[in-house]
Amino acid sequence: MFELRLLVPEDGVEIVSDALDALDALSVSVEDADAQTDAEQALFGEPGMPPPKGGWQRSRVIALFSTEELAREAASVLSAQDFFAGCSVIGVVDVPEQDWVRLTQSQFAPVEITSEFWIVPTWHEPPAQARQVIRLDPGLAFGTGTHPTTRMCLRWTASRGDLAGLRVLDYGCGSGILAIGAAKFGARDIDAVDIDEAAVESTRLNAEANGVRLKAGLPEAAHGRYDIVLANILATPLKVLAPLLCGYVAPGGSLVLAGILDRQADELKLAYAPYATLEVADSEDGWILMTARL
Repeated sequence: MFELRLLVPEDGVEIVSDALDALDALSVSVEDADAQTDAEQALFGEPGMPPPKGGWQRSRVIALFSTEELAREAASVLSAQDFFAGCSVIGVVDVPEQDWVRLTQSQFAPVEITSEFWIVPTWHEPPAQARQVIRLDPGLAFGTGTHPTTRMCLRWTASRGDLAGLRVLDYGCGSGILAIGAAKFGARDIDAVDIDEAAVESTRLNAEANGVRLKAGLPEAAHGRYDIVLANILATPLKVLAPLLCGYVAPGGSLVLAGILDRQADELKLAYAPYATLEVADSEDGWILMTARL
């Protein structure tokens, strides 16, 4: 494999990236060329929102090709284009062969929820102290246990202990990890719903891999009232969904919300005030978990 490395100004990142795709690059990535210098720029939007700009003021664009010939041919073709003005070719670099599967797997270790409750990728053995384990590999659907919002939801579930006889809804289930966590603690009537059909299928597969039973489907599959309603989404959709989510909670039941930043707590309290009294139940790395009893 060979990398073609380019230096591209902010306004050229999109067209150069598109051109590299058309030239059969195996992958294209963009980095801040001034990273770890005084000129480094933060390029982040709100969580879940697109970045405010398509690239940095000086972006390093890296394209991967299967052969050196293809990489150099791409550099030659790009250099002849009018839109490449202001850009430059840094060089073509040989990428050593690696066991990419093993390298990727090495980046994902077991995740501790509590001292006895762990999320463990299939290529790892559970820690000796684990009494409850969710087997989950990193994939396309959100929710592998590495994000604070997921960990807080699972910690809350673990703190409840035995959920036997309780009815649970995981709204916006992603990988199904919260629904699976509820099943591991004894819940037996569990609905997991998401607007993304890929997430629904991922939830079904992950439930099967963990030996738990649940019903996964699109949002219209949710019905009736639940003892516990879990929703790990983001603040804006959570505000919109306030009447719907509260309507699913049975009298005396619990509403558990995540995907909320510290500074958004008052917004959520206000949005839910007509239906429930939200309180901050947990916090981690700038994120909070909010709960209510109805």
